[in-house]
Amino acid sequence: MIARRNPFEQLPTIAQDPDKFGILFSAEEFRTHLIESIRQASKRIYIVALYLEDDEAGREILTELYEAKQRNPGLQISICVDWHRAQRGLIGAATSEGNAAMYKSFKQQYDHCIPVYGIPVRGREVFGVLHLKGFIIDDEVIYSGASLNNVYLNKKERYRFDRYHTFENKTLADSMVKFIQQQMLEHPAVNDLACNSKPSTKEIKADIRQFRASLTQASYEFEPEKVSEQQIGVTPLVGIGKRRNRLNQYIVQLIAQAKEEIFICTPYFNFPRGVAKEVRKAIRRGVKVHIVVGDKTANDFYIPPEQGFKTIGGLPYLYELNLRRFAKLNEANIASRNLSIHLWKDGDNSFHLKGIWIDKRYMLLTGNNLNPRAWKLDLENALLITDDHHHLNERFEQEIENILQHTQLVCTYKQIEKMENYPEQVQRLIRKIMRLKADRVLKQIL
Repeated sequence: MIARRNPFEQLPTIAQDPDKFGILFSAEEFRTHLIESIRQASKRIYIVALYLEDDEAGREILTELYEAKQRNPGLQISICVDWHRAQRGLIGAATSEGNAAMYKSFKQQYDHCIPVYGIPVRGREVFGVLHLKGFIIDDEVIYSGASLNNVYLNKKERYRFDRYHTFENKTLADSMVKFIQQQMLEHPAVNDLACNSKPSTKEIKADIRQFRASLTQASYEFEPEKVSEQQIGVTPLVGIGKRRNRLNQYIVQLIAQAKEEIFICTPYFNFPRGVAKEVRKAIRRGVKVHIVVGDKTANDFYIPPEQGFKTIGGLPYLYELNLRRFAKLNEANIASRNLSIHLWKDGDNSFHLKGIWIDKRYMLLTGNNLNPRAWKLDLENALLITDDHHHLNERFEQEIENILQHTQLVCTYKQIEKMENYPEQVQRLIRKIMRLKADRVLKQIL
């Protein structure tokens, strides 16, 4: 049998001192670290997230950024959020100007202003959003799938659990800043949401098409570094769209490369075809596969039955049906422990973790949900860690333990609730979707 070539051994990498890599274990710790880093910044702050919300936590972060700018007017600060998400209210809420109203209000209150750039990945939000992640503060990179609002930052009683990692690394920080500046901010499709004179989406329709086309060719630029035995390697990756998406290709190749163990976190159980295929093949060749997914009640779209039904609240049930079907097909593998499914639930908090570990050698930190939407529509990125000499084993074991502490192991598919036990309105919605065969379409955009 011919040995499979390892595509990652030739991947260009940035050398990282393992002692300058950190893991944060909670949303509250993430908020504290982010604020402290902003306060200590001396030369640059670049914030990239899906959204910066007009709520207590969002205003706290924006206030910290503005105060830092007033103390040091020469401090470079740029915020990037999704163009569409920033200009609408919450799903189900009344029509409003969205978070953009807050950005304009803050600009009027201070002498030294901060641009909040709207990044339009597609002409309509449903067909693609800015899902790129990263907070670059001086030479530190804080990487998380979290956006900035009360629940992501655990500002009040509830939190949305994510992963949070820190890198002290000038080369990595410079590469990510260069991508933001050259691939996003310099394009005419990108405009400052804090300005009163911003164009409408219709007016920049052609620019958006050109912008998306240019992003399909974009990559992080850096001079590859030799990684010593005392270091780990880090490779920033980016991808968008169905074709020539290098990030998607590397994710599939990572899973295909596994020899002993795969550990996957995803908030929405709806693997793209390529990922599902490689997971099945890995199980067949004897690789131990662990999947951590949120319980339907830990999904950020879940609406408790007593709060009244909304169509969007049917999504967590659709994801759960996917999971039950997958578990049923793999009942024998679950029984033999070749496949372990862990359901996360902690009170009324929600689950937003993403990422992949392969053989304790490769760790993918990403905001990618590992679903068809991420695969085909959204702008995604990731940091791939290569740890050939196992410097991070203890820290990642600690992170895994932290993740699993609120999970229940699925021993049989029968543990997962079936459709007949769902609320009647949910059942009617799902039957209608299946009757119209709309579930196939929904799986591609949700």
